[in-house]
Amino acid sequence: MPHGDDLDQRFNELVAQIDAEQQRKMREAAKKGARASRRAGGEEPGGLRRGGAWEAPAPRRRPGRAWLAVAGVAAVVSAAGAVIALRPDLLAPSGAVPEETMPVAAPLPAASGAEAEARAEGTGPVPEETMPVGARPEESGPAGPFAGSEAEDWAEGAAGFVMPKARAVGGLSKKDVAEGLERTRDLLAAAHLDRKTLMGGEPKAFMKLLPPEERSWFKKNLGRGGEKSTRGWVTSFAPKTAEQASDVIKVHGATKLSSFKKNGRAGAELKTNYIVVHAVQRPGQPHTAIRLVTHHHGTVLVYREAGKVVTWIEEWGASATPARCDVRDAYIHPHYADSAPDQETPQGPPSDPYDLDTPRPKKGECRASKRT
Repeated sequence: MPHGDDLDQRFNELVAQIDAEQQRKMREAAKKGARASRRAGGEEPGGLRRGGAWEAPAPRRRPGRAWLAVAGVAAVVSAAGAVIALRPDLLAPSGAVPEETMPVAAPLPAASGAEAEARAEGTGPVPEETMPVGARPEESGPAGPFAGSEAEDWAEGAAGFVMPKARAVGGLSKKDVAEGLERTRDLLAAAHLDRKTLMGGEPKAFMKLLPPEERSWFKKNLGRGGEKSTRGWVTSFAPKTAEQASDVIKVHGATKLSSFKKNGRAGAELKTNYIVVHAVQRPGQPHTAIRLVTHHHGTVLVYREAGKVVTWIEEWGASATPARCDVRDAYIHPHYADSAPDQETPQGPPSDPYDLDTPRPKKGECRASKRT
């Protein structure tokens, strides 16, 4: 029996005989086998993960990122010869990796003339196994990327962050409450509309609106790895994974105003609930455009301290679809029609991403979703 060194030498000699094209074909065969296995298992085509939330000035619960994504499985080499049987790690990726480094799945199959026409009109069926949650905006034609969706008639940009009328509450004057409402609206816009933040840059527009103590804590944890990163407080697409397919961003929702008393303070409590819809695409690839839906929930406390009105974020979190469930770095990794399968299986019946009343998923949960 050959020793370890001899086996490695024979292995390396065999690998050298496989050219790059053959390795590519082996990878494609592995991915097709994985997708076939996943379809046979009857798994749902989408998922949502919910991050935590945080509160202050009491001990804080820090928010992570909630994700919606298409289910998938790690590529497994099933029939690629003796060399691959010895060393499957040579061609198959292991663990969750960023979208920009993942292999691209097989293209959508060609449709018949009648089927293609039905799809273009939005009346024909689209095979579940060939389309992720989230219809491609370019199929909407000249009417724009939101045509045919529930967001079509929604307000654009910051105008969609509608606030209630200011009134005296919780010991605050009407003027104080109005100041808190305006600051909260600015925070929402900075978190979900600021271009630099969306493209993964430093969220300066959001940070400068936070009270000094929160700002310091936010900045300190911005570069922290995993779901505990404060990057999850804002909508940020992972670098190299997305660009805006349209300058228009659709927004819909409401804020509820009430009073609060806690931690020795009293004032106005603002419950924020909004859905924000972006049209995004792979950088430089318009044909990959999708509608990506973010559902934001938050709680903001407005009170007076040291003669000033303080607007303090007590809870702040969001979910997004279609995006990957298996990359937990606090960025959004959009899932496109040609994306490789997600490695985390979504659970439960598909929820409606446009429904403001959809219950928030639990922390770490990957939940199924309907198309966007």
